[in-house]
Amino acid sequence: MNELFGTLSDGTEVHRWTLERAGVRVRVLSYGGIVQAVEVPDRDGRAGNVVLGFSDLDGYLRHPEPFLGALIGRYANRIAGARFSLDGRSYALEPNDGPNSLHGGARGFDKRVWDVTPVEHGLRLSLVGADGEEGFPGRLEVSVTYSLDERGALGIAYEAVADAPTHVNLTNHSYWNLAGSGSAGGHELRLAASRFTPSDAELIPTGELADVSGTRFDFRTARTVGAGYDDNFVLDKGVTERPVEVAELHDPASGRVLTVATTEPGIQLYTADHITEPFTPGAGIALETQHFPDSPNRPEFPSTVLRPGDTFRSATVYGFGVR
Repeated sequence: MNELFGTLSDGTEVHRWTLERAGVRVRVLSYGGIVQAVEVPDRDGRAGNVVLGFSDLDGYLRHPEPFLGALIGRYANRIAGARFSLDGRSYALEPNDGPNSLHGGARGFDKRVWDVTPVEHGLRLSLVGADGEEGFPGRLEVSVTYSLDERGALGIAYEAVADAPTHVNLTNHSYWNLAGSGSAGGHELRLAASRFTPSDAELIPTGELADVSGTRFDFRTARTVGAGYDDNFVLDKGVTERPVEVAELHDPASGRVLTVATTEPGIQLYTADHITEPFTPGAGIALETQHFPDSPNRPEFPSTVLRPGDTFRSATVYGFGVR
């Protein structure tokens, strides 16, 4: 189903699309490719929305910084000093997080209106990032497909091609609250990650891959998440061709369970400690599948370089259940 959701100041219409299958309902906006709602049942069969979102377009326009449910690019997470070198050439990006570049810059893919085409059990969203946009080299053609499988799992498949060497790191920035309201602080998390990337005060990785053993970063056995996380975890599986399950989030009160499978080598855990009105700190938990922050300046990290003739591909699957 497709309906008008609002209109931007320049007259551009924003539409909302609804996908339904196997008892799961997902609502997606053409603005930012935003996942506005994901409605799933609890252990008693009562449906509830388990992602943070606004009821109208104005909410997203007035509160852009949480990136609620949005598609993030051209580069998810931070690039130190808003610059990198590629093939011997230096590129200056537009800083939007102090001296650093965050989530693709001030006008990243989260603030663009995507073209939307229905596909079987899903939607295909596409846009073009111009050469030099926010300082990134190369014209980038991007497509993202949201789909629901026969179990009601939400798949997100990313593809991109470029006409010049560039860096690409795409993700979705949904905040999960399996209770459907209130705080997500009581949720239990399991992560298949034996290491994480320590960062400095500006959340830029130091380059170390640190062992989680004996630290608050050890989620190899499920435990309550708590607050104070905005960190990248190094998934044990590394980069894979097909999505592999790497995380499980569980709300004991509602019984709802979220599983995350991905092809990506990392996952950013953000406990929304700095989220503002109309939400409160800790209202949701972001699990952003990605390559590592500042990879363009860290050759020891898995590469995010995309070259002409190659295709960037990434896939993440969010599964839903109860116990």
